[in-house]
Amino acid sequence: MSFEEKVTWVSGVVTLIVVAWYARVVGGLFGQVAVEEIAYQRPLLFAVGAMIVLTIVGTIGMSIATAIGLEISGRGSAQDIDRRDERDASIDARGDRAAFYVSSVLMVGVLALAMLEVAHFWIANGLFAAFVAGGLMSSGVKLAAYRRGF
Repeated sequence: MSFEEKVTWVSGVVTLIVVAWYARVVGGLFGQVAVEEIAYQRPLLFAVGAMIVLTIVGTIGMSIATAIGLEISGRGSAQDIDRRDERDASIDARGDRAAFYVSSVLMVGVLALAMLEVAHFWIANGLFAAFVAGGLMSSGVKLAAYRRGF
């Protein structure tokens, strides 16, 4: 498994875990509190920050584990970890392009919410959902390309 594929796995798994936590915290308030009264701001900021920090920490941990594994197995050295070739660059571009299209389409919906002057809760969570969907689409396209080719 290439380094880039491992980073993609880390990013996708972290995103799923953090979004599940956020959905549990904020979604658990539906039916108990009016939408306008849900205090979503701190959990949302925490979720975004956690995704960034946990992805960085996960990538560092994965890099260290990969380097140790390569040294122990004798299949390479730590310098071999971050070798990108044309295939990695092409897969990365394809995943980013898919994320752009998904995020852009969903942002039109968020723009419509803003023009209809719906509650800030829906606009903020729509933006978050658009970015999460784009990120997950990117990860999914990249992992499919690594596993099945393109």
